Amino acid sequence: MLLYTILGLLIHLVFFASIFDIYFTSPLVHGMTPQFTPLPPPAKRLVLFVADGLRADKLYELDENGNTRAPFIRNIIMHEGTWGISHTRVPTESRPGHVALIAGFYEDVSAVAKGWKENPVEFDSLINETRHTWCWGSPDILAMFAKGASGNHVFAHNYDAYSEDFGAQDATKLDTWVFDNVKEFFHAARNNQSLFSKLNEDKIVFFLHLLGIDTNGHAHRPSSREYLNNIKIVDEGLKEIVSTLKDFYGNDGKTAFIFTADHGMTDWGSHGAGHPLETCTPFVTWGAGIKYPQKVLAQKFDDTYLQEWKLENWKRQDVNQADVAPLMAALIGVPFPLNSVGTLPVDILNSTDLFKAESMFTNAVQILEQFKVKMAQKKEATLPFLFTPFNSLSDSKQINILRKARSYIKQKKYDEAVSLCKELINLALKGLSYYHTYDRFFLAFNVVLGFVGWTSYASLLIIKSHCNLTRGVSKEVKKPSHLLSCSFIAVGVLLALFLLIQACPWTYYIYCLLPLPVWYAVLREFPVIQGLVTLLLTFPPSHFVGYLLLFILGVEVLVLSFFYRYMLTAGLIAFAGWPFITPLWTRAKSTSLSWIFFCLLLAVFPLMPVVGRKPNIFLVVGAGLLVLLLSLFVVTSVLKRKDSLVSEELVLHLLQMLSTVLSICVVYGTHNSLLKKQGLPLINQVVSWIILASSFVMPLLSPLILFDRLFSILVSSMSTYLLLSTGYEALFPLVLSCLMFVWIHMEQETLPQSVVFCKQKVSSIQFTYNTDITQFRDLYLDDIRRAFFLVFFLMTAFFGTGNIASINSFDLASVYCFLTVFSPYMMGALMMWKILIPFALVMCAFEAVQLTTQLSSKSLFLMVINISDIMALHFFFLIKDYGSWLDIGTSISHYVIVMSMTIFLVFLNGLAQMLTTKKLKLCGRPKSHLT
Repeated sequence: MLLYTILGLLIHLVFFASIFDIYFTSPLVHGMTPQFTPLPPPAKRLVLFVADGLRADKLYELDENGNTRAPFIRNIIMHEGTWGISHTRVPTESRPGHVALIAGFYEDVSAVAKGWKENPVEFDSLINETRHTWCWGSPDILAMFAKGASGNHVFAHNYDAYSEDFGAQDATKLDTWVFDNVKEFFHAARNNQSLFSKLNEDKIVFFLHLLGIDTNGHAHRPSSREYLNNIKIVDEGLKEIVSTLKDFYGNDGKTAFIFTADHGMTDWGSHGAGHPLETCTPFVTWGAGIKYPQKVLAQKFDDTYLQEWKLENWKRQDVNQADVAPLMAALIGVPFPLNSVGTLPVDILNSTDLFKAESMFTNAVQILEQFKVKMAQKKEATLPFLFTPFNSLSDSKQINILRKARSYIKQKKYDEAVSLCKELINLALKGLSYYHTYDRFFLAFNVVLGFVGWTSYASLLIIKSHCNLTRGVSKEVKKPSHLLSCSFIAVGVLLALFLLIQACPWTYYIYCLLPLPVWYAVLREFPVIQGLVTLLLTFPPSHFVGYLLLFILGVEVLVLSFFYRYMLTAGLIAFAGWPFITPLWTRAKSTSLSWIFFCLLLAVFPLMPVVGRKPNIFLVVGAGLLVLLLSLFVVTSVLKRKDSLVSEELVLHLLQMLSTVLSICVVYGTHNSLLKKQGLPLINQVVSWIILASSFVMPLLSPLILFDRLFSILVSSMSTYLLLSTGYEALFPLVLSCLMFVWIHMEQETLPQSVVFCKQKVSSIQFTYNTDITQFRDLYLDDIRRAFFLVFFLMTAFFGTGNIASINSFDLASVYCFLTVFSPYMMGALMMWKILIPFALVMCAFEAVQLTTQLSSKSLFLMVINISDIMALHFFFLIKDYGSWLDIGTSISHYVIVMSMTIFLVFLNGLAQMLTTKKLKLCGRPKSHLT
């Protein structure tokens, strides 16, 4: 079993990692020449305000009284500058958003491995190209640009990381700290000649990162008084900073201002995916080089924002987030960031037509430089006869377009020059995408080949272990041919040489060579394949097609549950009818009724709102009280027993009940403390961590009797789950576990007559790790159903708690009993444990099902992995790199989630075995013997 587990884990880790080579490789190239506009810029300095987590609608809309929350920004829109929406891309996180704004490209997703804090690859940015840059704000954001800059021209001023506390009394202090420090900075500069001189040079940037809105959004939601009030404070702060700069520079008209956000936020206070609330951020710019407001009679947009915001008469200029970087570079006359893929929004500029045309030409050459380097790299690493160039932008076409654009500028046909440059930019961006995804089909083919090979091999292992299909096959046929092994070795050597000649990355060797040993193992089992084909030919075609269609329907329901949670409800209602189509209804009526009741009760959860959107602390407390009630029933039954272990069990149950009571108190106390903005009480935090740590130990002290151990696991898990809950999801593990207990009884009732003689009462069965392999029986169709039930319950364990297949489905409020200071790794680990608790409960129940039905755990586990792999392969083909960013992000999330589940199954299987079979003995306790 260990060998198969390791092999399966390695293969699935490779399959999981493959998506990052196929879809998430770094888009960056190096070796380009800096490009800048050869004309005097309109501005000497630029001020960039980034309000972290600010939604466009919350800034622009009017309140219930018809008044604006941001009078200063509203005045800018109507009298001084240009406004619109900046459209971001997934993942809508702080680091990728700032990289897009300041460096002009959409973030390398591998940065997630560093918590969106460090640079996974070096890149150029606007800040790197400036003469001097001063930054104020969060240490997480400022550090990455300060570290990435060459020389000593970037000066970062940040507050302490512990100030980023979601439970703090007032998160607006993060923004007022920035505004106060900026004002003090300019006041001090008047008495510092060296600093005063630097501030009066050209090509300088002031970057103000404002984190208060994001922090309040996570802690209180975007519709809260705190979030909306923070917008007012930011608006007032902007007014003060603009006034300070005008006073300092004598209102010289050489300062450009840009106000925007890195990402938005959902109504439930999360971000990361591609919902419009997350991707639509405000964009307001004014000052030197920026057009004044333009009044219009009508505007055409796909949304209804203009009417809602009462801004339909002021021209709206939308931009892509990466377009902001070339805009800032053009305004102050610095080279465009080398890795920028943004297109200069020339319609925003208030400058000569010559400056617009020259800036656009510079933008086109800068992006074309990246295309040339990317093409040269790919051409160098590909055999000449295999290289297929991007025909839409050949060398001759590049020269013709550039020559023609330059000619238009000389002839003062500036509009034609701008139009031609935009065409060149679009072609260059398509070419960059073409070479970036050049190897995608080749890699995807090899990964699919490995997927199919592994699934086939796992199926053959199951059949070989439990069906004697090779009885009629001669030993000569059974012996693998030397020709087969030599052929696979020869193919492997040729593939390795092919990859070596093309200087491919080492990961390519894994993706291309991994399918070879897998398919070799499949073909070595040719006698089993032969026996299986013979068996299937004797099977009635109608029955075979019927079972196949039923299996496909089941898998499709699982796949559809990623898109529509109510499919789980439909599946659970179908499960409720299971006893009626089997002898179970007559054989075990009371158990069947329990099954129907809990199936229908669990079916309600997928219809509930997504977790975190409607928090309700009283439901969490209610769930805790139900756990206490169940524990009292169990304690009562323990007291009725008369054996030497009663006192030990009683103490354990009382300790677990105490843990549950403490969880209820901590949840309620923390909720009230945060409502009063008093932060997370230290005692609550300490107790929460103690409960979490004890939840791993408590179950191991309980007896190995099936029901006792499972109940102990449930109560310990619930103590932790209550601390991580914000609403109705606290009831979910309780209902799920009740259904699991009934499932164990139901499965024992389904055993055929041939194994009835060795059936035991569930109440007397004990978990044991060393199972006698001779007890393993042949496979039945019911075993495939059991494997499908497990996968379905695992899907329910994830989606039933209200999660959606998206990065933004996890609510930070879940971890506030443990910590409130922003820590991506710790918060992520706690939220992951919350997700894994229902998974662990299902896997522990499955251990009991394997024990009661006396089937090899290896075979059942391989069947489950196979079903999961078929789903993963389904999602692999559904991954998109086109269409809306919501579609792209969702398709990637689906594959990552199902592959993560498959990998986690290996760990969960080990965790379930440890929780159900290991027994800790208290030190100093004398041995006791049952008589």
